[in-house]
Amino acid sequence: MENHSNLVVLAGGASSRMKKATQSEGKLSQEEIKQANERSKGLIGVGQDGRPMLDYVLYNAKRAGYKNIYIVIGEQGKLFKDFYGSSARDNDFHGLNISFATQYVPNGREKPFGTADALYQAVEQYPELNGTSYSVCNSDNLYSVEAFRALRENSCANAFIAYDRDAMQFPSERISRFAVTKLDKEGYLLDIIEKPTEEEIESNRDALGKLRVSMNAFKFDGEKMYPYLKDCPIHPERNEKELPTAFLNMLNDFPRTAKGIPFSEHVPDLTAKEDIVEVKEYLKKNFAQLDWDKL
Repeated sequence: MENHSNLVVLAGGASSRMKKATQSEGKLSQEEIKQANERSKGLIGVGQDGRPMLDYVLYNAKRAGYKNIYIVIGEQGKLFKDFYGSSARDNDFHGLNISFATQYVPNGREKPFGTADALYQAVEQYPELNGTSYSVCNSDNLYSVEAFRALRENSCANAFIAYDRDAMQFPSERISRFAVTKLDKEGYLLDIIEKPTEEEIESNRDALGKLRVSMNAFKFDGEKMYPYLKDCPIHPERNEKELPTAFLNMLNDFPRTAKGIPFSEHVPDLTAKEDIVEVKEYLKKNFAQLDWDKL
């Protein structure tokens, strides 16, 4: 399949872990604590001049060649429009075409219905995505230009970035919670194993002996993926419709149509308050400024 220029950014989640009080709050300003408690994670001002994390995600996406950005926001998503454009669709942000999809919360629920539901609502609101390829990522993970480009340029109908777990610079307790992916010898995705046991971990190393994890950086064939988003079952424990479930259900019917793209690098992440200081330091060190005009 040819290169595509569509990126769906998932930003409508409840950010529950970010809102929890932690000991690390002593290292944060009152404004940072306020933002962590009130804002979507991708909008927390960790960047230059208080700009949000999402700026840096979009900057790397543009450098990788993406043009059309669909940001999935919650029903109270006005702040996203303050930053990235007041119209529902086709806002110009430094040459990127930014549109918003709203993830509505169903009656009887307090929180959004999960990542598969977020993507389903996006492609319902922008049905043109169901006839083409598109990528998906989180708003609170800073993926590299190289990772974004690998998704855009991969020739397989579906793909995901398969990160080397040992390259992740997170506390071991957090890393141990990551789901492990199972790939065949040619790199096609076979399974995603949540909460793997030690035995499962050892039996699912790839051909290089690496454990591969997903950080929600995907490429999908929109037409193939649509019915599996629409009919995604609810996870029995978390009571949400989750993107890996829809993805695996599609692969059960269309095996060997999703490649894991091996990467060995850290992915800065804003999950909880203790991540804020680290991400600020990372951005200060690696992004002196965002020079959009040179892109």
